[in-house]
Amino acid sequence: MSKADLDWPHLDFGYHKTDYNIRFTWRDGAWGAGELTTDESISLHIAATCLHYGQQCFEGLKAFETKSGDVVVFRIEENAQRMRRSCHKIHMAEVPEDLFTDAVFKVINANRKFVPPYGTGASLYIRPLVIGSGPQVGVKPANEYIFLVLVTPVGPYFKTGFKPVNLIVVEDADRAAPLGVGDVKVGGNYAAGLRASMRARERGFTEVLYLDAREKKYIDESGPANFFGITPAGEYVTPDSESILPSITNKCLITLAEEAGLKPQRRHVHVDEIFDFTEAGCCGTAAVITPVGSITYRDRKAIYSKDGKAGPRCSELYDKLTAIQVGDAPDNYGWVRRVPEK
Repeated sequence: MSKADLDWPHLDFGYHKTDYNIRFTWRDGAWGAGELTTDESISLHIAATCLHYGQQCFEGLKAFETKSGDVVVFRIEENAQRMRRSCHKIHMAEVPEDLFTDAVFKVINANRKFVPPYGTGASLYIRPLVIGSGPQVGVKPANEYIFLVLVTPVGPYFKTGFKPVNLIVVEDADRAAPLGVGDVKVGGNYAAGLRASMRARERGFTEVLYLDAREKKYIDESGPANFFGITPAGEYVTPDSESILPSITNKCLITLAEEAGLKPQRRHVHVDEIFDFTEAGCCGTAAVITPVGSITYRDRKAIYSKDGKAGPRCSELYDKLTAIQVGDAPDNYGWVRRVPEK
């Protein structure tokens, strides 16, 4: 199959139209058969719970073309399990893992010409989504749900690509609260972060770094991603918090960091520790790793890059993970799964 006519090496991280998405409806206690459609819109009841009470969650994963021409997905089982946790926490119908996987494979196969060619640095971003579509006026779960999967080819999350970004610690805004829904992937968490992110960008920063909502002493995460720091003692330190999303990418990096001789630590990270780190980074599906050039906290600035380049540890981890994703390095952990053609 010939590829779509796109400028693959220069794609931004945005929505680019593809041919198909796939949709399933849950009613009367069961998921129906999926339907591939070219329709890019959804018809919803005006009282749908996703519109009124935020019954909505989503996932993000990627498909890649390998040097041999295979199309592979990365850690799809982890995404399926995380979506089930999100659905469970906000009382939506859960999507079984086999249904999730089958839906992703079907929509990839229906859009194979949009999988970016090997070596372009682009990928096919996959967005599974569950929304409460049944009408309710009282605050209670819907009686119908829609599970859909859309795909779009994307380039780097940040326009700068794999180059250091500048963060600012915010103390007058919270992304999520302890015992809330910060640990699941629901849209409300991202809506809550918009005001801080937009304010930071107006001041010339790339993104924000949140502190814990209870004491304002410990690092939680960056706006769209988990955070990690590298210490002079060779430790890979990442926050342990009940208010942040368990990043699948971070989970991989912890494994690779240990393989590379670093000592992984998931613990409370006091904000003052940013001045001790030799390197820092944000990590997630969209960006993989975004190296941090500086973090501004009150009237002080921690600087990790003076030449506009990523540090050696961030670079090493980024290269290791991306090589596994595209099949250039052995997958010793069973993270990569080939998409069978059907």
